[in-house]
Amino acid sequence: MSKRRMFFRMITASLLRRRSRMLIALLSIGIGATILAGLVTVYVDVPRQMAAQFRSYGANMLLVPSGSVLTQEEADDAMALIPEEERVGAAPYRYEYLNMVRRQQSFAAAGTDFDQVKRTSPYFKVNGRYPESPREVLVGKGVADTVGARLNGVMELTWFPPSTQEEDQGDADFDIRPGMTLAGHAQGYGSREGFNDNPVYVTFTVGGDGTIASISVDTSSETAGVGTRCSEEAFTDLFIGKKPKDLVLGRDVDAVSGATVTSAAVVQAIADARPVTDESAALVPRTINYAVVGILETGGEEEGYIYMSLDDMGVITGTSDQLDLVELSVSATQDSLERYAEEITASGHATARLVKRVTKSETAVLGKLQALVFLVTIVVLVLTMVSVSTTMMAVVTERRREIGLRKALGAPDSAIRGEFLGEGLFLGALGGLLGAVLGFVFAQVVSVNVFGSDIRFNFWLLPITVLVSMAVAALSCLMPVRRAVAIDPALVLKGE
Repeated sequence: MSKRRMFFRMITASLLRRRSRMLIALLSIGIGATILAGLVTVYVDVPRQMAAQFRSYGANMLLVPSGSVLTQEEADDAMALIPEEERVGAAPYRYEYLNMVRRQQSFAAAGTDFDQVKRTSPYFKVNGRYPESPREVLVGKGVADTVGARLNGVMELTWFPPSTQEEDQGDADFDIRPGMTLAGHAQGYGSREGFNDNPVYVTFTVGGDGTIASISVDTSSETAGVGTRCSEEAFTDLFIGKKPKDLVLGRDVDAVSGATVTSAAVVQAIADARPVTDESAALVPRTINYAVVGILETGGEEEGYIYMSLDDMGVITGTSDQLDLVELSVSATQDSLERYAEEITASGHATARLVKRVTKSETAVLGKLQALVFLVTIVVLVLTMVSVSTTMMAVVTERRREIGLRKALGAPDSAIRGEFLGEGLFLGALGGLLGAVLGFVFAQVVSVNVFGSDIRFNFWLLPITVLVSMAVAALSCLMPVRRAVAIDPALVLKGE
């Protein structure tokens, strides 16, 4: 029989003869290894779990224009600097003010991509559903309560271009040619008296004889039933066949009874009209009816907005490919986020800003949780060492006569040390193997109950758990082995 085989036989025989004590030591090591494997698994996987949890609190990075406007192409180029596997969602936003003319109220509207909103803002609570088709809107609860909007109802929204003259196209001196389309605006009764900021808009075309061939007047911001009558055919038909230059109210066109100010605004708008080019075509007011398919509740400022698709926003404003910001939800550490933000800003595509309240909270919570896991793991390992050491000390006490007899027969101290360390290492290996398996089960239970998701099994943790358990068992045997080696055969065998 080889020495190695004999050594293994001696260890197993010794363990079997003291099954109760060795079972206690094995359970101590197994429990310690279970806690070790479970907590280390949680420790390693907790950044991913915490990142997933914090993504439910909203975006952690914003992309804003480096210049006056941010295009979708610039946003895509900026986002390309972030690894695709770390991008949870990217919701673009374009903001405009839209009017409910009949109620003389204005609300902030946001054009966005609802598929991305679901990823970046999972905390949104929608009563109904998200818009899926053209001309559907999601209305914030604050707006809905203000105007009495209800699910499956209709909202009439109007977009007015800026009321300043800065958007006028061309010089003041130009020739009016047949087939030309011109547009202008002027202050009506509502804007002049401070009831609203929206002027009267006029768009007309010129016929072959240089006179007005067709005309469209938008007085939706004027007093209903009074000023709004200036947009009716009974008044607008008076301009057909008239020269657009040098029109005089009361001479060339009679004012609408009771709406002299608004009538004068129409004449003034014609006089100030400028040719409509491709660039200025967007400067025409638009009114569109939208179906309310959802009411948004967040308890925050989002309830004061009306949400529609980017395509719908482009239709009502006449311009597209313009963004005010992009909300990004990125699954990365704060250091990585700061690096990505610096790279995006340096690229010139956009300016990246971190949402500090999310990134700092995530880093702080993650650091404290990992520190707690590390501390608990150390405490459990120390308790395991104490338990195993105590058990082995009791085994040495029981085997004092046996050890004394072996030493009296010439057994060297190395043989005594080897046997006890061998028993400890064997228990450590067996307990570590058992603990690695149970530790994953423990980590899975913790992950499901705390984070609500499954945990990843790390195969490299199996050998590490076994090696650490063997090391803990070996350290636990140092004091008992030292005591066993110190036994004096003469004193132990006295009287035999």
